[in-house]
Amino acid sequence: MSRLHTELQRLYLLEDFPADDTAPALIDAQGRVRAIVVELARAIPWERVAAFWHQVQDEWGLPPPALAVSGRDGFQLWFSLAVPVPLAEALDVVQWLRQQYGADVAPAQLRTWPTPEHQHAPLVPAVQGGTGYWSAFIVPGLGSMFAEEPWLERAPSPDAQADLLQPLQSIAPAAWSRMVQQCQPAPSTPSAVPAAPSPAGGEAYHFLHRVMNDATVPLPLRIEAAKALLPYSARPYHRAPETSIPGEFSH
Repeated sequence: MSRLHTELQRLYLLEDFPADDTAPALIDAQGRVRAIVVELARAIPWERVAAFWHQVQDEWGLPPPALAVSGRDGFQLWFSLAVPVPLAEALDVVQWLRQQYGADVAPAQLRTWPTPEHQHAPLVPAVQGGTGYWSAFIVPGLGSMFAEEPWLERAPSPDAQADLLQPLQSIAPAAWSRMVQQCQPAPSTPSAVPAAPSPAGGEAYHFLHRVMNDATVPLPLRIEAAKALLPYSARPYHRAPETSIPGEFSH
């Protein structure tokens, strides 16, 4: 197996390269994947593509994805997953990525894989039928050079492609779990602290104090309880009146 095949196996594949050297599938029989691909059409300015590449690292804390020219009409970001994940999870994250980046982008200018139809992107590098151009991984700092022509006219060096992939790391399971959680809709929470059952005096204070310190209560409710306790903490301190025992100091 070549160095390039070794790097592709390490980052994106679920099975070994076939003996006939054909490209292996990026989805296995159980519908699991180790690669997520976002393709941004040539109509999208390179500056936005570069900003997205930086955003996934700076804001989301992900390792840098591989950057590729598609060989046809745009750039691709290849995200590597450390362990295979179910297709349903991958689709949730794909949709989240589309919302994060492409809310104002025409659907035809933003393609993502895997798809609900169990399809995945063609593996890079590869020659494109009809044009003879090649897809290839590229150095991110040179992306602007491919803004008008996102392809190579001849096959890239396999060793050079391996060199580009070698420093890349996969998204760890913990980071993936956080991404999946971000994709889930936020649970609805009540807007106010439940009213205490007719608390009086110290009962109200103790009720709110229990709510504030109960780790099982949603945080917004605990904050509301803390706010409700402010009048108690701000209440002026009243010194107990002095008393005297009748006749003790009488003369």
